[in-house]
Amino acid sequence: MSTAATPALFGWTSPRSWPRMLLLLWGRSLQFRTILITTVLTAITIAIACLWMALAIQNNLFQSRVDEVQADARRAVDEAQRNLDASEVAGSRAQMQQLWNLVLNDTRRLASTDQIAGFRIEKDPVPLAPADFGFGGLTAEAVSPGLRERVQSQAGFQWWQSIALTDAQGREVPGIIVGQQLRVPSVGAYEIYLAYDLQEEAETLGFVQGTLWGSGIAMVLIVVAILWLVMRALVAPIVEASGTSARLASGDLKVRIPVRGEDELATLGRSFNAMADSIESQIQELAELSLVQQRFVSDVSHELRTPLTTIRLAADILHDRRDEFDSSTARAAELLHTQVARFEGLLTDLLEISRYDAGSVQLELEATSLAHLAEDVLESMRQVAEQHGTELRFVAPGGYSPVDMDPRRVRRILRNLLGNAIEHGEGRPIVVTVDSNPSAVAVGVRDYGMGMSPEAAERVFDRFWRADPSRKRTLGGTGLGLSIALGDARLHGGTLAVWSQLGGGTNFVLTLPRKPHDPASPLAELESPLPLEPSDESLHAALGLTQPILTLDVAETHELSDVGEVRDLRDVDGLSGRHTEDRRGDGHRGDGHRGDARHGEKGEPR
Repeated sequence: MSTAATPALFGWTSPRSWPRMLLLLWGRSLQFRTILITTVLTAITIAIACLWMALAIQNNLFQSRVDEVQADARRAVDEAQRNLDASEVAGSRAQMQQLWNLVLNDTRRLASTDQIAGFRIEKDPVPLAPADFGFGGLTAEAVSPGLRERVQSQAGFQWWQSIALTDAQGREVPGIIVGQQLRVPSVGAYEIYLAYDLQEEAETLGFVQGTLWGSGIAMVLIVVAILWLVMRALVAPIVEASGTSARLASGDLKVRIPVRGEDELATLGRSFNAMADSIESQIQELAELSLVQQRFVSDVSHELRTPLTTIRLAADILHDRRDEFDSSTARAAELLHTQVARFEGLLTDLLEISRYDAGSVQLELEATSLAHLAEDVLESMRQVAEQHGTELRFVAPGGYSPVDMDPRRVRRILRNLLGNAIEHGEGRPIVVTVDSNPSAVAVGVRDYGMGMSPEAAERVFDRFWRADPSRKRTLGGTGLGLSIALGDARLHGGTLAVWSQLGGGTNFVLTLPRKPHDPASPLAELESPLPLEPSDESLHAALGLTQPILTLDVAETHELSDVGEVRDLRDVDGLSGRHTEDRRGDGHRGDGHRGDARHGEKGEPR
């Protein structure tokens, strides 16, 4: 069993997870959605049809039985009335009783029921009046008062009512009771009630309804089976095309969709294969062109190293002896020295990019403290920062334990980030923060300059890209620094992320794993100990203050009488509660001042 299928099968073992698994299947499977929707709609349609037919059959069966019962009862009572009217009793009670018994027997025979009851309506005593009777278990309690009232009050009409009867086994069965008047000469009117059970009709109705519902369920299952077969035939090519496109997207340019027949799916397959052929040919052309370009850059860069070295030596000699020249020649020597140095940096970056493109970059790992390395880089950049009127601040709650890294590459990353921050920081303070967690170490470089727009932040790591090419650079730069920095970070298995906001400054966060990264394995997600987006709710108010940074040990905080005495930039970037340090070039703690809260008008590339 595949590892991907194991969690899915395991998820169905727990009934609590069924809703979640159904929702997951609903979102991922077109076949499941189609079959489920069709099944539900088919089941609803068949259920409505079966319900309507069952009710129609029930009503028709019941009504036909009621009509039959009424006809039998009316025929029997009418026949009894004719017999009574045609007979002469001459005042003899015995003759009356004999006639009454004969009439009742004929009534039971003609009515096709043994459950008959009769009750005299008039209460005045009459010697010849036959007594009330009930046959087949039918008693006066079985007849409702409402029915009796209607029969008593309306002669010549026949009334019926549904009741529950008791069969020979004592079970209740549905039934109908029919009542009408029977007038006995010389005696008066009687209420005659005839009861009929509907057991046979109920059994017939139950059989019909069971057959209907069984047929409906069978139809739903048949429809589902047919739909599943049809959907499987239709979805299988779509699934195959989806898998093929995924493999093509992952880099397998040789994969194609098998084409069968001449239908729409075959047309789709041929179109997809034609598109894949075109993509493959274009990618091969681009790969060949890229390879030629990489080889050209690499060859040109290497070929330029020797003449550039000679030019650099000559430029250094001229620059060292510029005091012996006149002013214009001395200025030319300075410009030559500066531009040769910049050209050498550009050539170095091009060589490094060509190594990345060729995949020949190797790390030289050493156990290094990121906090100490960041502090060294900060001190080396302090003079440049002072020339731009920028104050550098260092905050290191963690990151002191050694971690395997390439210190040369990490130092290059930090120098690039600090150089960009000084270049675009508008003279405001720059905060370098180092921290760690059990899985990673991180360093952040935060400036409060003009910042960048979201569109510019997305392209900040592109080669040679600048948001404002017209802006003059005071620290040189080739436009490749951040691209190389990103490559160095990924080479370590880490990340280099940026947050920026117009008027709010920029924050770069470099995160490195504690354990060395295997280049053959995919990059694992790292939880950075530093937040990418700083908390700047009171940024401008904080930058407008001139409170110094105070760095205290934990033991020293107990000697403070007022908590308000401790104010530093942690309140700006949401790092409250962490131990901070502000290290200076002479090794002593000192007080720094925040710059003014000026706002930039335009975003700038890093």
